[in-house]
Amino acid sequence: MSRGWAPALDRLVHERYGGLVAYATVLAADRSVAQDLVHDALVSTYTARASFGSVPQAEAYVRRAIASRFVDRARRGGRERTAVVRLAHATPESTELRSDLLDADVAAALARLSTQQRACVVLRHLDDVSVRDTARLLGLSEGAVKRYVSDGVATLNALLGTRSPTAEPMSVTLVDRQEVRRDDR
Repeated sequence: MSRGWAPALDRLVHERYGGLVAYATVLAADRSVAQDLVHDALVSTYTARASFGSVPQAEAYVRRAIASRFVDRARRGGRERTAVVRLAHATPESTELRSDLLDADVAAALARLSTQQRACVVLRHLDDVSVRDTARLLGLSEGAVKRYVSDGVATLNALLGTRSPTAEPMSVTLVDRQEVRRDDR
């Protein structure tokens, strides 16, 4: 069996591991969980025999795999935590989000978002992934992605005391009034 992918993996890990862990930390709010996410994403990417033309292409693919694994893990973990909390009559400890990519206030505000909101906001606004691709990646509908992003940004604005545009720019078509009147007859 050929191991032609090994040099590409070595380059990616050597050049971008720190950035991948920082990215995963933004999502996971815990560095050790982030490292696990990066490891899982790298293993799944390269055991699938994926090949990439460059380190940036490989990094983009692995980032999306990290986000996907984060949501999968959160879904599983959410059910487990709910059961433990119910049994123990206790609340789970909050974790502090730390990342070299973000200001401490932004990181703290992101940590207060729900898992789905955080994943959608990070993919849409930090990675500039389209709504369609975010939905496909996370296994959500496009409408759900839009709702999670909208709610997440609104929460971040409230927590940070900021304001952001509420809607994306709309295209406007100018119509001659006389043409409209002729069509209404």
